[in-house]
Amino acid sequence: MSTAIVLMNLGTPAQPSAPAVRSFLKEFLSDPRVVEIPRPLWLAILNGFILPFRPKRIAPAYEEIWNRSADGAGVEGSPLLYYTRRQAELLQEQLRNSGRDIAVEYAMTYGEPRLDKVIADLRQKDYESFIVFPLYPQYSATTTAAIYDQVAQIFRKSRDIPDISLVRDYYHNPLYIKSLANSVREHWQVHGQAEKLLLSFHGIPKANVDKGDPYYRHCMETARLLAEALQIKENRWQVTFQSRFGKAEWLQPYTDRTLIEWGKSGVKSVDVICPAFSADCLETLEEISVENRANFIESGGGDYRYIPSLNLREDHIKALAAIVEDKLPGTK
Repeated sequence: MSTAIVLMNLGTPAQPSAPAVRSFLKEFLSDPRVVEIPRPLWLAILNGFILPFRPKRIAPAYEEIWNRSADGAGVEGSPLLYYTRRQAELLQEQLRNSGRDIAVEYAMTYGEPRLDKVIADLRQKDYESFIVFPLYPQYSATTTAAIYDQVAQIFRKSRDIPDISLVRDYYHNPLYIKSLANSVREHWQVHGQAEKLLLSFHGIPKANVDKGDPYYRHCMETARLLAEALQIKENRWQVTFQSRFGKAEWLQPYTDRTLIEWGKSGVKSVDVICPAFSADCLETLEEISVENRANFIESGGGDYRYIPSLNLREDHIKALAAIVEDKLPGTK
């Protein structure tokens, strides 16, 4: 049975312009998985207050990162799209080197390339088995479940449904944790160990967790395993949550407020890593590396260093390959 893998990430505007950002945000923020406010109220807010103004404010941030990557690889276009495409290419190479002749493509939950188009193209090439691999180590209904919804919709009216499976999460996978730990150790070898290590995860509304979303638990377990692998004392690291949106309470403590507090208290140096991101994007290259750097330093903090996402690290690609191997038809 011929198998194809589809790596998936959130998505990106097609261009760093207000119209392109508006189109992307409209699709993204219209998904009931992403925002659980009652639909009539939310759509009124989205179309009346967010889409007319927010794209103009954040388009310059996309412009700032559009041709910039953490590894200086000369990215053309969106860093998220670049890294996801290269991850697919490197994963296919890794699998073929281990004797697996498997196609690896990529798709985005919002924007291009779309999952339905990618799967349709693969079925035209007679692939009969699919592994859809969301590049979210920690499961959340706001991210991974949205991909489950898309898969179900794609095949809802199909009579000939292929063999298809999804990677639900890999927040405690030993090779994923090892790759994170290696990235921190290599950073320390070059820059020295900072006074504090901040593990900043993308936030979600607290109400989502109260209703049963396991995301917070997954984040805390990733953080515990990483700290254990690094053998770092409890008072030297902390988990925080970034990228909150709107007025509702989100998971706390908040990254920006924590860094301001640390700056005011005289913390001399901080290393920041974002374990929930498989690839650098707006939320890491701009929000963490630029905006929160300014928050920390302007509040009195000292040296601020961002540790890049796992991106194209060899040990990261090997971790993804091992996860895929466990999902292949006929394996247990």
